[in-house]
Order: sequence, then structure tokens, then C-alpha cells
Amino acid sequence: MSFAYKVRTDVQKDVAERQAVLLLTSAAAARAEADAKAEADPYRPQQKPAYREPYAPKPHEPYPSKYPHEQHSAYDQKYPAHGKPSYGKPSYGPSYEKPYGKPVYDSSYEKPYGKPAYESSYEKPYGKPDYCDPKLPPKCETNGTNFCLEDYEYPEYEIKAAIEADYYLGKKYSDVPEQSADDLVDGLTRYQEEAFDYSYYSGPLVDKTHWIGPEGYICPSDVTYARPKRARNVNGEWRVIVQDVLYYTQTQRMETCLFPGGDCRTIAPCYKSQCLQKYVYHRMLSFDPCDTYKGLFIDIYRLPSACSCHIPY
Repeated sequence: MSFAYKVRTDVQKDVAERQAVLLLTSAAAARAEADAKAEADPYRPQQKPAYREPYAPKPHEPYPSKYPHEQHSAYDQKYPAHGKPSYGKPSYGPSYEKPYGKPVYDSSYEKPYGKPAYESSYEKPYGKPDYCDPKLPPKCETNGTNFCLEDYEYPEYEIKAAIEADYYLGKKYSDVPEQSADDLVDGLTRYQEEAFDYSYYSGPLVDKTHWIGPEGYICPSDVTYARPKRARNVNGEWRVIVQDVLYYTQTQRMETCLFPGGDCRTIAPCYKSQCLQKYVYHRMLSFDPCDTYKGLFIDIYRLPSACSCHIPY
């Protein structure tokens, strides 16, 4: 390496260092000038000083209470000379009860929105009635039969609504409203059959020893062309039958033995004859009061149809 080349390299390094020093000096001067202008600006936002840990504010200490017995524990530790007094709390107190507390008297009345203490004897206008259990007999069933000819709890309003909502009622309904012995009993008129009642068979003309007397059935019976409003179906469940609602009726001929198991008329006692009750199944348009969403449907019922004389072998 020649001497001239070495001298030129040193000169270049010296120039570069001088230029770097000049740049740093000018940058420092510019920063100092900017800080001076910022300090002189009256609209400069003031910044809150940041507290350091040693200069952080101390938590507020509770002030000493006016009464010595209500002083706090921190005050007791700071001022041990003023400790708790030797006397206790005053023994006297208010003699009256708290205005919003529990009353001292025994409340004998019931809550206004609770269950009443008395037994309600009336029927609830809304909700499930007492006969809603299909297995329990209704109130209209009093003589031990499986049907009711009169029913003061008949749900006429609900059945009307079910009839109006049933578009296929015409296919399920049929009835012959006018029935009598003129059409159903050969050789007997309506007025003759209507005369065969309990008073007729128990009158003075009937000899109850040998069961002889005027005309009539060999087994005394009561014949009615009735329209049952409630009956027990073949499954043992009570149903409401559509009767006398709008123009819908369901008439049935029912014959019931007046003396079931008794001797037959005009038959000698030695034959040991008996009057037996006969039944027949009827299909009728029905309504379930316990499940109104079923609407109207056909159900099967077992109703009395005849009273026949039976002679054992």
C-alpha cells in the first residue's frame, strides 16, 4: 500500500467524522429550539404529574367518633388512652314494637290471596268439575244405574261449540226421534204399553201369590223411550251424550225389570221361574267433558232392552 493512498483514506475518515458531529449538533440544536417554542406556547395542554409509589396518597383514616363507645378499632389502636368505657350499653329501650316488623298478636285471619279457611260449597265456575274423573259417577247418577236421564250439570255450551267445529257431524249422526210401541212392538199399541207401569202391576187386581191378573207382560217391566244425557260406556268411563242440543237427539227404547229375579206371572212356583234383565249395546254420539279436545265421537253403551222370563232346567 502506497503512502499517498493511506493519507487519502485517513483524510476521508476525518471528514466523515466531522460531518457526523455536525449532524448531531444540528439535530440537538433543533430539538432544543422546538422544546423552547413548546414551553413558550400558552395553549399547550397541561399534563398531570405522575405520582410515584412513595408519594402516592394515603388512604383516609376514620375520624374519631363523638361518642367514645362508638370508636373504631383503628382509632383505638392509634389513641390507646381513649379506650372503650367501662360501662356497658344502656339497659333501657323502646317499649313499643317495630312499626314494620312482625306483629306481636297472633293473626287469626287468613291471607287475602290464600286458600280460604271455610269449605267452599259452591261449584267453581271455571276449571275442572268434580266429575272430571271418567271413572267416578256423576252427581246425576243416584239410583245405581249406568245412565242419567236428567243432568243439571249438562255442558250444553261446550257441546254446541263442538258441533259447530265438527264438519263431519252429518256422517256420524242419525236418529228416529219419534218412537213408540206402534212401530216397535207387534200386536200392541202405544197406549197399552204406556199403561204397563209399576202401579198397574202392583194394583188390587194383581194376585202377588200366583202373579195372576190383567193383561201385561209376563215379567213386569217399565218401558221408556228416553234420551239419556250421560251414561257409562263399555270401558267403565262416563261420557256425555249429545241430547237436545240445537236439533240433535238420540232416542233409545229402554225396558227395565220392575222385579228383577222375581217369579214370572202366570207361572206356577214349582217351576222356579225368574225374570231376568236383558241388555243391548247402543252406539251414540258422545262428548268427553274431561278432554274437550276430542270433540264429538261415537261411543258404545250397554243399556237395558228387555225383561224376559227364564225357567231353569
